[in-house]
Amino acid sequence: MKISDLFDVNGKTAIVTGGSRGIGYMISEGLLRNGCSVYITSRKADDCAQAAEELSRYGNCKAIPSDLSDDAERSHFVDQFREHEDQLDLLVNNAGAAWGAPIGEYPSSGFDKVLNVNVKAPFMLTQDLLPELRMAATEESPARVIMIGSVDGIRVPFGDNYSYSASKAGIHMLTRHLAHHLVKERVNVNCIAPGPFESKMMSYMLDDPARRAGVVASTPLGRIGSPEDIVGAVIFLASRAGSWLTGVTIPVDGGISTHG
Repeated sequence: MKISDLFDVNGKTAIVTGGSRGIGYMISEGLLRNGCSVYITSRKADDCAQAAEELSRYGNCKAIPSDLSDDAERSHFVDQFREHEDQLDLLVNNAGAAWGAPIGEYPSSGFDKVLNVNVKAPFMLTQDLLPELRMAATEESPARVIMIGSVDGIRVPFGDNYSYSASKAGIHMLTRHLAHHLVKERVNVNCIAPGPFESKMMSYMLDDPARRAGVVASTPLGRIGSPEDIVGAVIFLASRAGSWLTGVTIPVDGGISTHG
């Protein structure tokens, strides 16, 4: 019952997709600081390598650049990971894309890109890595998959990011569906639905002082999310403390989802 045991993730092997920036970088740093070995991936090879170099100050971090929405690149990523590891304790499906355009002007390509990156890629990567997740899983300590959804998949967003909100609602349901089918294999699948955090995806809102003030004002707890907020939720789900949870979506959003 000691906190140090309940929330211990020391020695676990993790993959964080989209780990080179934003929420993915925060999660990767938090896991490394708490004793995990972390593999990060992102579409831009230089950014991925630079992030891994920075993150290596906190622990064992390796970069394997990849566009996970491309079947060949995803297969290459899995093969590269298998050259280093034969089991996987934690997969954080965080990489995402967004697209905004007014109704009547929304391009088909925008829908395809967002759904491929945000829904298809996490499913296919989870499927590809099932052998390694099963290898790590035990009755006392299941393997974990954490999907990163969004508060925009729970409430109707203010903007015109139609494919993004649809994709994140899809990830929330995909979490439940996968959890239902993998529970007997001791692979727990859960989801975190973040609100506003510092990231490139949110920069168009948060870099402008007036817009930022609007975001803060619309958040019941009155601030932007911090690295500790997202890392705390991840460590809870990845540790003994969260080992009896599967198929749940946890809003980490400062209360935004309570608006309905």
